Amino acid sequence: MEAAIAFEAPAAEARERLVVFVDQVAARLPHVRQRENALLYVRGLIEQGGRKSLQPTLFRLEETPARYESMQQFLADSPWEPDLVVRACAERVAPELGLVAWVVDDTGIVKDGKHSPGVKRQYSGTLGKIGNCQVAVSVHAVGARGTLPLGWALYLPEEWCSDRERRRAAKIPEQLVFQTKPQLASALVERASGWELPVAPILADCAYGDDSALRTRLHALEREYVLAVSAQLGVYGPETTFAVPERNGSVGRPRTVARPDRKPESVRALAARLPARAWQTLPCRTTPAGEEVASRFAFVRVVATHPVRTDCLPPREEWLIIEWPTGADAPSDYWLSNLPETESRERLARLARLRWTIELDYRQLKGELGLDHYEGRSYAGFHHHCALVSCAHAFLTLERLDPKAPRPA
Repeated sequence: MEAAIAFEAPAAEARERLVVFVDQVAARLPHVRQRENALLYVRGLIEQGGRKSLQPTLFRLEETPARYESMQQFLADSPWEPDLVVRACAERVAPELGLVAWVVDDTGIVKDGKHSPGVKRQYSGTLGKIGNCQVAVSVHAVGARGTLPLGWALYLPEEWCSDRERRRAAKIPEQLVFQTKPQLASALVERASGWELPVAPILADCAYGDDSALRTRLHALEREYVLAVSAQLGVYGPETTFAVPERNGSVGRPRTVARPDRKPESVRALAARLPARAWQTLPCRTTPAGEEVASRFAFVRVVATHPVRTDCLPPREEWLIIEWPTGADAPSDYWLSNLPETESRERLARLARLRWTIELDYRQLKGELGLDHYEGRSYAGFHHHCALVSCAHAFLTLERLDPKAPRPA
């Protein structure tokens, strides 16, 4: 979808709708000038072509140098909470999407130099290699009618968190400590779970699914998930029996944690020993053209080795979903899911294969709305920019669904 789609209708009408929408979602900002700057910034992201960094955007909008100083302060230093805008957009737009899942992912933002917060030479899935970049973790609502960002968190490598001088220059809050990407994702999901949004299963790739603490936290939040895991992840198969062992002797504390009667195996090894009857061909994805795509899956009830072995938590059964396409030499993907044992196999397969839609979201957020164009060196400024890009994205989603629909507060 082109960013200009909102203004294929008469420009004046579309701009009026934009003003109403931004006024509503920015109403939670405490000051009038903040709300005015939010509208101007979102206008620049949507209406103007070219690079979306602040100075050229304001030049194209024919704004004065004084407004540039005001906008720069609004982005980099003003103490407004970006979550206020993201939440307002999410609560307005998510119910329109026919929500199916929440997707956790991260994206690399290429940068020169070393002063932008969080920048370093690190692996980026966007680049497909190690490069000088920032990495932003995000959560998105995905529905039958569109997608919507639900939150952003800039990943700060450990070397950034321990460097007082760089932290001070980038205005990183003193209370911030190092957090892994799964920890950032967990916090984003937990925060958005407190909003008035439709609840749906959490999806993520194996960088997140392999993290047992994330799976445990989501389960504790009573959030369903379908998370990709690596082939070497250890599980106890369905034949495993768990029992609490007798204590040794007559002294000592009685044991309370059930233990398995066999050693764990990798999900790859478990897949290789499944009988032919365990596999079934199911539709798992619908293309944009409406074509149904099918693949071969197996579904097995397992207990993951972590956190049973590491944290001594009680065993918890989950679905292990395995995809092994017909004709392939080995399985292509594995997922763990805490959806109910009665869940339909087709829904499990479709959820497992749904995460790819997030790449389309990143493509629009970057290529059309300038997510990766922020040139400031402020930690708060980065998150302010992400929130306003999310606002522009939300408005365009509503325009695509129904450009003349009323915009209730």
